[in-house]
Amino acid sequence: MNPNETAPSRLVVLWTNGDKDVAEKMALLYTLNSKLRGWWPEVTLIVWGPSTKLLSESKDLQAYLAKIIEAGVNVEACKVCTDMYGISAQLEALGVDVRLMGQPLTEYLKDGNCRVITV
Repeated sequence: MNPNETAPSRLVVLWTNGDKDVAEKMALLYTLNSKLRGWWPEVTLIVWGPSTKLLSESKDLQAYLAKIIEAGVNVEACKVCTDMYGISAQLEALGVDVRLMGQPLTEYLKDGNCRVITV
């Protein structure tokens, strides 16, 4: 990085994997600790694809999600995906911002102040 540039201050974790171990040991763990420990000032978790279904079925992950939201992590989900699984209302009730995500993800990817990682 050029010394005159500042490091990005926004982290976006794009969670697409339907594996519970990946969820607990990476996607949710890292987003929570990133916020609690101040590694990133702004943290967003996007739940997309098979991860939406996994989240709707796992009470353990739902409890973890509540901790993440309480810590101040922004949690968004792909509405197309949640509609496909018939779980949009369920995720909204958990505090997830369910919306069309193609454009927002594109904006995150183009934003020089944002780092996007995929799990």
